[in-house]
Amino acid sequence: MRIEKLQENFDVKIKWVHFPLHPDTPMEGRTMEELFAGRNVDLKANYETMKARMDAEGLEYGQRTHSYNSRLAQELGKWADTQPGGEAIHNALYRAYFIDNNNLADIDVLVAVAESVGLPGDAAREVLESRSFEAEIDADWAKSREYGVTGVPTFVAGGYGVVGAQPYEALEGLMKQVAADAEQNGDAG
Repeated sequence: MRIEKLQENFDVKIKWVHFPLHPDTPMEGRTMEELFAGRNVDLKANYETMKARMDAEGLEYGQRTHSYNSRLAQELGKWADTQPGGEAIHNALYRAYFIDNNNLADIDVLVAVAESVGLPGDAAREVLESRSFEAEIDADWAKSREYGVTGVPTFVAGGYGVVGAQPYEALEGLMKQVAADAEQNGDAG
C-alpha cells in the first residue's frame, strides 16, 4: 500500500489528524441517497470509481448504504493512538465502516472494534461515554481547517498537501518537494 511504501522510501512519521467530514450527520446516519440529495451524483458510478481506486491499492471496499457520524470513532482512534498496539484500530475502523457498513456512531460497535484489535473494551467504553478525547478531536478539526483540508484522505508535509486517494507517485512527489525545500533552506542532513 502507498503509505507503507512511503515509509520504506522516506523518513516519515504518520500522524492522524481527524477531519469533520459531514459532521452534521445524525448519530443514526443517513442513507447515501439522502447524503447526496440534490447534488446530481450517480451513486453507482461513484461507487464503481471508488471501488476501482481501492482495488488498485489492494484495499477492500464495500458498497455502503449509509453514511454515519464518525465523531466518536475519531475520539476512539485518538485514544487508541495512546495505547500500545492501538494504531491497529485505524484499519479496523476502516473495515467496520467501508466494508462492513457498520454505524461508527454506535458505542457498542466501537467497543467491539477496539476489542477486535486487542484493546480493552471497558476502557474504550469509558473513553467514549466520558468523551475524554473530545478536546483532542476539536483540536484536530481546527488543525484540519488551518491546513485547508477539504476531503479525505489529505496528506500534509512541510506545508504542502495532497488531497484525495492519490497514486503513490503523487505522495512521492510531495516528499521530494519537502526534501528539496529542506536542502535549499539548509535543513537537510
